[in-house]
Amino acid sequence: MPTIIEKIFQSHTEQRVEIGSQIWLDIDVKTARDFGGAQVVKNLKEHYDGNYIHDPSHTFFTFDCNAPANTIGYANNQQICRKFARENGIRVYDVDRGIGSHVMIEEGHIYPGITAVGTDSHYNIVGAVGAFGQGMGDKDIAFAWKTGKIWFDVPETIKIIFTGIPEVRTTAKDVALKVLSVLGSKGALGKAIEFYGEIVEKMSLDGRITLASMITEMGGIIGFIPPSRHIIKFCEERSGKKIEAVYADKDAQYEREIEIDVSNLEPLIATPPSPAHVKKVCQVRKKIDTVFIGSCTNGRFEDMKAAADILKGKKIADGVTLKIVPATREVWEKMLESSIMKTLHEAGAIISNPGCGGCASGQIGMTGEGEVQVSTSNRNFKGKQGMGETYLASPETAAASALTGYITEVDEI
Repeated sequence: MPTIIEKIFQSHTEQRVEIGSQIWLDIDVKTARDFGGAQVVKNLKEHYDGNYIHDPSHTFFTFDCNAPANTIGYANNQQICRKFARENGIRVYDVDRGIGSHVMIEEGHIYPGITAVGTDSHYNIVGAVGAFGQGMGDKDIAFAWKTGKIWFDVPETIKIIFTGIPEVRTTAKDVALKVLSVLGSKGALGKAIEFYGEIVEKMSLDGRITLASMITEMGGIIGFIPPSRHIIKFCEERSGKKIEAVYADKDAQYEREIEIDVSNLEPLIATPPSPAHVKKVCQVRKKIDTVFIGSCTNGRFEDMKAAADILKGKKIADGVTLKIVPATREVWEKMLESSIMKTLHEAGAIISNPGCGGCASGQIGMTGEGEVQVSTSNRNFKGKQGMGETYLASPETAAASALTGYITEVDEI
């Protein structure tokens, strides 16, 4: 009676998969980003004698942390990766493409049922499409590139069931923050999560990505959202393959089951210094300096449209800066082709090239000491997005706050 992760693991190992056992797992997709990529190359060259790549066709570099490079060090590291890629037949999704995990999904490399690893602490975001993904250190990634496998401990799974349907104004970010308020920052430590309920069944890919991207902040290994027919169709179109998604057995054994009522869910915000410090937006009254909309959590087209709908025909408050970073080039192009780019520009926003943005040091969205920011990213401890105070919220709350100059619920405007 296996769970999703047990089924995916069993299809990728010759060993018997049991909770708590350690197995060698075959990895379908292996990536390294510009942060850590050069170290992966270094480890390969120091510890292995040629034949560095087990499967070049499923091994990639994705440059998204510092894109384009704004320091000589990053520029050197990226070029080290490009040179290694040319020598070993590896594809590079360069600084113009955006967040690597998102690109892997868009390009059809990652889809339901596969396994993937990368040098990204939020690589478990691919649970949004029912795939297993995990961020790892450069030495482990180098080993996976060389051998095509890595070891894992088989984790227990928590089943979360959402009950009720909230109002239209409730977003996927609010749902994610609600889970964080229930589990806390360590409530899923070392565990997988499966999400069920009408609200997640109706979520678009963009919303599923938002929910899955915050599992790391709960201490979890990965959060699976069982693929809907829409998700399967999307992944089949992108991958060009017939896909059989993986679902848990009806009598699967869980570490525990948690019901979360979202029928009266209101817009939420996480106050610094922890994503688990969750309050209702209406309970927080704080003057702000900046707003950041982007990151792997809320950098999709749906997020940009939600913000643009609120900002249309209006101007952001005096003394406030609004910084927009689309997740990928595909998202950027959709914004350009629609009226969204113009709407955001006319509202006073700064719109950057695709990438991670403020989650990476030196990129758009960083804060200075004493600066107060509303951000749609997933972490808000001091130093992550600069030395200021970062409040985590949905694109809708972020846009509303940009208009008023203080943390604001959409209904207030």
